Amino acid sequence: MRDLDEFTVTDEALSQMAGTANPRLKEIGEAAVRHLHAFAREVNLTPEEWLQGIQFMTAVGQACTSLRQEVILLSDVLGLSAVVNALHDKKARELGSQSSLLGPFFREGAPVLPNGAQIVEKPTEEEIVVYGKVADNDGTPVGGALIQIWQTSERGLYDLQERMGESMDMRGNFLTEADGSYHFRTVRPLGYSIPMDGPVGEMVKLQNRHGMRPSHIHCLIGADGYRELVTALYFGDDPNIDSDTVFGVSQSLVVNAHADPASPIPGMRAVHYDFRLAKAAPGESGRVGADPTKLMKAAE
Repeated sequence: MRDLDEFTVTDEALSQMAGTANPRLKEIGEAAVRHLHAFAREVNLTPEEWLQGIQFMTAVGQACTSLRQEVILLSDVLGLSAVVNALHDKKARELGSQSSLLGPFFREGAPVLPNGAQIVEKPTEEEIVVYGKVADNDGTPVGGALIQIWQTSERGLYDLQERMGESMDMRGNFLTEADGSYHFRTVRPLGYSIPMDGPVGEMVKLQNRHGMRPSHIHCLIGADGYRELVTALYFGDDPNIDSDTVFGVSQSLVVNAHADPASPIPGMRAVHYDFRLAKAAPGESGRVGADPTKLMKAAE
């Protein structure tokens, strides 16, 4: 037996974990211990600060419900989700359209609507149309691709916030036509603040950050044989387009609604965006995020 100090305790912890049977779990666990111990030494973490951190993480977990995923929100505002997304993209056999974050408000089971349908139940602002095609990287149309769409209302709230999960709105699933085309009607979503009434919001306030996300429409696109694409279209004239609090914006995803003679709905301002799907490796997945109801069920 030997006395342990702030350095030798790391070696001892790694030694005790050395028998981990799963090699990937062993790799991740050992790296987590090394980095956590190094972090504590770097900042000279005090017992009081350690306890505050424990209390914060406890509060983050307690804030999670079937309608709210505070842990994913924390990952998003720390940029961890964006890092995982970027690492996932680097492993792809080929890249299609730029990915973005799924976010904490995705829900499964949205209604399948015909192309051209309005996804907002009672729009109170100008309607716009979003249209384009889904193709592979060679330009071959992908018919029958499932496009899942969700966004905030013109008031800057998701249905999970406005309706407390009792019914769906500002969501719709669409299937591309044989030529890969799709189109739907909506209203321009309002840029919004992440939930600031929980522990993550309090952390963001202490960091003197605005907590705002620019106006955007989420898209989750999948088809047999292709890599699932999690992305979003961001409106370029939003004042927070250059400072998204969850680091989701890429230049290739910036759009604007404007008069468009090629629009499938004449007279309506349009956003035209063509998506490219990359071919998938066998068994490939990698969605960063999940329907909050599914995560709560898994934890029960």
